[in-house]
This record gives sequence, structure tokens and C-alpha cells, in this order.
Amino acid sequence: MRPRAWILTIAALVVLATATSGRAAEGPAPILPDALRWESPPDNPAVRGAWVLGAERAAGPYLFRVRLDAGARLRPHVHPDVRHTTVLSGTLWVGFGEVVDDARLVAVPAGAVYVAPAGVPHWIAARDGAVVYQESGVGPTATTPLGRGSAQ
Repeated sequence: MRPRAWILTIAALVVLATATSGRAAEGPAPILPDALRWESPPDNPAVRGAWVLGAERAAGPYLFRVRLDAGARLRPHVHPDVRHTTVLSGTLWVGFGEVVDDARLVAVPAGAVYVAPAGVPHWIAARDGAVVYQESGVGPTATTPLGRGSAQ
């Protein structure tokens, strides 16, 4: 390794060690479910969401948790960023496209992950019971509904 690259590598390791050493000594600071602030869209009370980390209009990584009552649906919508969704409980049913077609829904069970690419229309349903899932991405972000559809 060249001397300059070696020095830069050591400097980066020192900065990383310094930045993380205080946190390791203090221990983790968990964000408990009771601390989350849940909100529902005005036209869909069977859906509740809470920002775990970050915020919709903030730049940087975020975690957004969603609770769907049994039978809840979200009509086709898009996001400007890629979203990685992890199903925490229940089975989430997901379809891609601008038109709701229940024959094209795919089951995503608890523990599984699916990816919604930026700008790709998709819709979801809690067909078999209540569902909790968590989305992650890099903001700012948004959710833009497409038409009224039949998914609400």
C-alpha cells in the first residue's frame, strides 16, 4: 500500500473509532413502540403509520412503520425513492401496476422483504388479517396516490 493511502486508511479508522466509542460505552438507545406517533390518512382509518427514524421531507435514511387492520387496502400509489419493505407480522399482499387486479397480488409473509422501485405503481392489501410492516429508504420521500382506484 502506498504511504498516502496507508495514512488515509489509518486516519479513517481513528475517526470511526472515536465516533463510535462513546456510543458503545453508553449502550443502545432503543426506540420503543409506545413512543411512536401513529397517524391515519383522513380517508382510510384502517391504515396507521409512524415514522420510527427520519421524516417524510427530511434528507437521509428513514424507517416508516405501518399497521393495517384486517381487510385494509391502499390503492395504487408511487414513491419517488426505492422502498425496502419488511413484513413484521401477518401476510401483506402486494400488486404492481396502476390498475388493481387481485389476481396479480403476491403474498409477502412475516419475515419476508419486497422492494418497490422508485416511481413504480403498486397497491397493497391485508387480506388474511392484520399486518404490520416497516419500510426503509432514503428521503425526502412521499406517497402519491394514483386516481381513486378500487383498492380503498
